[in-house]
Amino acid sequence: MKKNAHLIKNFLEIPACNDIPAPLWYQIRDAPAQTIYPQHKHAWGEFIYAYHGVLEVNVDSIHYLTPPPYGLWLPPHLKHSGLNRTKVTHCTVYIHESLCQEMPKHAGILLSSALVPAMMEHLKTTLSAEINPDEHLRLLHVLLDQLQHAQVIGSYLPSSSHYLLEPLLEYLKQNPSDHRSQAELAKQMNTSERTLARYSQSELGMSLHEWRQRLRIMQALPLLEQGHTVESIALDLGYASATAFINLFKRWMGLTPDQFRKTFSAP
Repeated sequence: MKKNAHLIKNFLEIPACNDIPAPLWYQIRDAPAQTIYPQHKHAWGEFIYAYHGVLEVNVDSIHYLTPPPYGLWLPPHLKHSGLNRTKVTHCTVYIHESLCQEMPKHAGILLSSALVPAMMEHLKTTLSAEINPDEHLRLLHVLLDQLQHAQVIGSYLPSSSHYLLEPLLEYLKQNPSDHRSQAELAKQMNTSERTLARYSQSELGMSLHEWRQRLRIMQALPLLEQGHTVESIALDLGYASATAFINLFKRWMGLTPDQFRKTFSAP
């Protein structure tokens, strides 16, 4: 996060969890906006799931985002830090290295079955209830089994330090409503469309078009939580109509913006 230090210098540092009492354990936290978790590591792998908001995690200068209903996997002994630009409610399932033989060996977003979000919601609703500890442990083992079968992908919104892509990606983050074509953007960067397409695929693992769609989804999430109308968000992101934005959102998130708001926004 050093390259963004000027943006987060006023963020409040909050302690990471290093006192983990069991081989398989979970913790739910409400993190205020503009806070950071300092860099740390331990012998537990972490499955991080955001109920509300988007937690940002930095691993070796790779930037991971955790938009619900996806979760982030961090293997044991991996140094990482966290950043909360907005208020985030998230759960971390801690899995000791002795239980991680079947878990992915690299960090990434886990695309799990529909059962996992349901189990995470159940963990949240029963946290303060007087539930038999053995029952909770059985649930965590079922969750572990589901996570072992999940597909792992890279960061939802990859970054790049490439001399050509880095300034362009930063520009697009600041100007998400810019709908110029890839050819027009390439001309702005004094390169060819073909070269820009090649670098996007090799550096980001996806086309620039897909990256821009993901960016707009990520920028829409906090606006939805803050109560902005779908129409105003669509306008901010450069869409001519709310319908076009709704179709994009549903294609990527599986829900309409209003459905997502009702499901994942804080009460």
